Amino acid sequence: MELKDLKSLIKLVTDTDITEFNMENQEDKIHIKRGADKEYIQVTAPVAPVTAATPAVQTVAAATSTDSPAVDDRYDSVSSPMVGTVYRKPSPDAAPFVEVGDIVDAGQTLCLVEAMKLFNEIEAEFKCKIIEIVKDDATPVEFGETLFLVERL
Repeated sequence: MELKDLKSLIKLVTDTDITEFNMENQEDKIHIKRGADKEYIQVTAPVAPVTAATPAVQTVAAATSTDSPAVDDRYDSVSSPMVGTVYRKPSPDAAPFVEVGDIVDAGQTLCLVEAMKLFNEIEAEFKCKIIEIVKDDATPVEFGETLFLVERL
């Protein structure tokens, strides 16, 4: 393969969303990769029921149950519909969508959850008051994790 052909391939990869390109023929073998290495997201699997014969599992179960914040029964929670990263602001230099004490209408954006480079708006399903912001800006979130505690109005 000639240098100009190789430069064309590199330009194609950098001008598109392609992050990895492989090509192999009888004469050449080309592998072009751009960007950082793969991002690994650790997901904790549910813990099986604990028996007396497995004290190590019991310790893990006890530790994971204390990691999640206690949810007050008086309030409704707004949960993440996906695994991703929570962003409380539309851009790094902008003000947050909501603060504690704000009254929001149904359909108003509360935050963004970025998953696979797509930003998904998390909206209020009903008119409510923000009681607590559970997740900080730019932190990872799992499916079903509480983002906000709200009081219905």
